[in-house]
Amino acid sequence: MTIMAGMGSPTGTGVGPLLRGWRERRQLSQLQLALRADSSTRHLSFVENGRSRPSRELVLRLAEHLDVPVRERNTLLLAAGYAPHFPETPLDDPSMDALRGGLERLLAAHDPYPALVVDGTFRVLAANRSLGLLLDGVAPHLLEPPLNAMRIALHPEGLAPRIVNLPQWRRHLLERVEHRIELLRGEALQRLYEEVAGYPTAADDPGPGGEQVDGAGLSPFALPMRIRHEGRVLSFLSTITTFNTPLDVTVSELAMETLLPADAETVRFLQDAVGSER
Repeated sequence: MTIMAGMGSPTGTGVGPLLRGWRERRQLSQLQLALRADSSTRHLSFVENGRSRPSRELVLRLAEHLDVPVRERNTLLLAAGYAPHFPETPLDDPSMDALRGGLERLLAAHDPYPALVVDGTFRVLAANRSLGLLLDGVAPHLLEPPLNAMRIALHPEGLAPRIVNLPQWRRHLLERVEHRIELLRGEALQRLYEEVAGYPTAADDPGPGGEQVDGAGLSPFALPMRIRHEGRVLSFLSTITTFNTPLDVTVSELAMETLLPADAETVRFLQDAVGSER
């Protein structure tokens, strides 16, 4: 299954077609974008059709007003003939010490509730010990580095057999991957999507908008993940945190996901289970 085509991703290799693609995705007219970027409609039209080469500053200004992901801003600059503006620093670089320390403190602070940090391809970079409770029974080969959150969640030897509302949760996760592909258009993400979307599942998916769930308990305000664990069903709401105004490609693609208990039973279980390990 391929989702790259037909999803509104910018196409073309020149900076003009790429900018036009992002503008159309944001549903802005040339006039609207020109006004926001302090340019003229005529100049923007010339840039988009290749008759004019935009300055480096204009490319960055347009990208900012189009809310283009940081990695793709570098792509726009390269397409316009300029060097990338945003560095891509490895997370283990000494300059990232403060960032890593902050993430570790946040993860620890979320105990006894599970939390993890993933990169742009959903590779698990860090996690707190509470997450380990949910991974009990996951096949060892899925827990070998590099761990991938989507594989662990949807693989038939991962969490999938224990997720009570698997059809709804699976659809939610696949939509997250689709959205990431729309933004970053990476081949690694495309391969990941095709892999996890192709995993067999015994659950009957009721289709978009379906509400067939094994058991009651869907939250009225957000979709929970309901998972069987040690003879009980734990219920979690997922939140995702990203960095504000990132200036590095690596940082721009980091996301911290926390699983917050959606009912009192889940709160009690996690407090008792994690507290007994301290």
